Amino acid sequence: MTKASKITYTAVFAAIATVLMYFEFPLPFMPPFLKVDLSGAVVLIGAFIFGIRPAIVMIGIKDLIHLTQTQTGGSGELADFLMLSTLVIVAVLIYRAHKSRKMAAVGCAVGSVAMACVGMLTNYFLIIPFYSAVGMPIEEILAACAAVNPSISGMGAYLLIGVLPFNLIKGAILTVITMLVYKNLSTFIKSKQVAIHSRQSAH
Repeated sequence: MTKASKITYTAVFAAIATVLMYFEFPLPFMPPFLKVDLSGAVVLIGAFIFGIRPAIVMIGIKDLIHLTQTQTGGSGELADFLMLSTLVIVAVLIYRAHKSRKMAAVGCAVGSVAMACVGMLTNYFLIIPFYSAVGMPIEEILAACAAVNPSISGMGAYLLIGVLPFNLIKGAILTVITMLVYKNLSTFIKSKQVAIHSRQSAH
C-alpha cells in the first residue's frame, strides 16, 4: 500500500470514528455517565489493517474534533485517547506475533483488560478531579452510581465494580465487531490496492 493510500484510508477511518463517537449508549446497572460508543471498533479495525501509528492518528483526530464540543474540559478526550491507544498497541503487538484470527482475538482480549486498567487510572486522576473542580462533589457522583448499583458505596467500589467491568464489557463489544469485520474489510482493501497497482502498471 502506498503512503498516499494509507493517509487517505486513515482520514476516512478517522472521519467514520468521529461520527460514531457522537452516538453513545449506557449499559444497564452501570454508572449513568459511563457510555459506550463504537468509534473504538473503527480504530481497532484500522489498527489491524494499517498498523499502530495510523490508528493512533485516527484516535487523535477524532478526540481533537470532539474536544471542540467537550463537556469534560478535555479530560474525557484525553482519557479516551489513552485508553484506546492502550487497546490498539497491546492488541496489534500480540497479533503481530502470529498473524491469525485466533491471535487477533487474543490481542483484543488482552488489550481490553489493559484498557480497562487504564480506564480506572484515568477516572481516578482525570475524570473525577474534573467533575469535582466544576462543582460536583465526589459524594454526588457516588450517589448517582449507587442509584443504579447499590454495591457502589465508595471510590474503590466505583472503580472496581463500576469502571472496570464497564470497560471490560466495552472492550468485548469492540472485539466482537472487530472480529466480524476486519478480515473481510482487509481483504477488500488489499484487493482494491492490487487492482489499482495493476492498472497503473498496465499504463
